[in-house]
Amino acid sequence: MDKNKVVKMIKQLNVTELAGEKVMIDFDSGKYFLIKGVGNDIWDMLQEETTPGNIIDKLMGEYEVSIEECEESVMSFLKKMQELGFISD
Repeated sequence: MDKNKVVKMIKQLNVTELAGEKVMIDFDSGKYFLIKGVGNDIWDMLQEETTPGNIIDKLMGEYEVSIEECEESVMSFLKKMQELGFISD
C-alpha cells in the first residue's frame, strides 16, 4: 500500500463504542471485530478519505513513538482492513 495514495471506506459497518473500544459488526459475514487503542484513532480518520501518510503524521503528533513503529502499525492495520474488504486504495 502506497503511503501517499488515498484510502477509502468501501463497506459500512455497524460500530458501537463500548468502554473506550469500538465493536464493529459486519452483518454480511456475521463477524464482529474489536478495535482498541490507536486503532480507534485510525478507524476514525478513515471515515473521510485520507492517505496512510496523513494518518501517520497525525498520530506522530499525538503519540510518543518512533516513526518506524508508527508506520509499521498503521500499515499493518490498513492492510488488515483492506484484506477484510473494509477499505480500498
